[in-house]
Amino acid sequence: MRYYIVDDDISIVRILANIIEENNLFEVIGSSNDGETGFDQILLLNPDIVLVDLLMPKMDGNTLVKEIKKLRPDICFIMISQVLDSALVADSYKSGIEFFIKKPINKIEVENVILKVAEKIDMQITLANIKKMLMGSTNHGKDINDSLKEIKHILSILGMLGEKGTIDIIKICTYLIENNKSFFECDLEKLFACFGDNPEVVKQRIRRAIKDGMENIANLGIEDTMNETFCTYSNVLFNFSSVKAEMDHIKGIKNTRGKISINKFFEGILLNCEIN
Repeated sequence: MRYYIVDDDISIVRILANIIEENNLFEVIGSSNDGETGFDQILLLNPDIVLVDLLMPKMDGNTLVKEIKKLRPDICFIMISQVLDSALVADSYKSGIEFFIKKPINKIEVENVILKVAEKIDMQITLANIKKMLMGSTNHGKDINDSLKEIKHILSILGMLGEKGTIDIIKICTYLIENNKSFFECDLEKLFACFGDNPEVVKQRIRRAIKDGMENIANLGIEDTMNETFCTYSNVLFNFSSVKAEMDHIKGIKNTRGKISINKFFEGILLNCEIN
């Protein structure tokens, strides 16, 4: 994994670089102390993961992430800042970051986060390779209608049919299958805009539908953790830690609910459809 660091505090850059390069599989390929310089060098060097400060001279972190994502959607970003304002943190996630780490730097937290993001990238590469292998094999060719039937079946057993967002999910899956594309190869905003509605409206409908699916699967897990549907999909379409958090919320143990990932849901449902 190749990392790039953008922070106007040189000491923070050094600390982060030391933490990252303690792992022999990780390399810091560059750094900068302002957003504009970072923007140019990130496009030039094309790192896998960028750690970026939120408040910087010339170009703030959120703007940097948004502009890079338009040109290089595959680059993953981790925001690091001492800002605690919830609106700014929310804006950071909307801009496309994977995680938000609060300063002062906690070595263990940074290590855990960079490992998680690296694992996500590895998974995406693995899924892409599997997809190419399956698409290139004449023995595994499938009719598009058969694939869509499997997807609708999964959505049905998750209790998601009938939701407006589920219709959007089926449309997007149809588009991806017909064009032989994986979900993470596409620009989300352009993909959502293909269907006529405001992309943000489509995204919110899809998020609501996936949240309903996670709530339903969490209820299955509460009743029986060995339930076949729960075991099959709780970690394929969702992050199991999020499903567990949703279970705890339903049981009244936690106030916070589990979080869903649109990317993971689509990648999981399409991969499941290809393998079966």
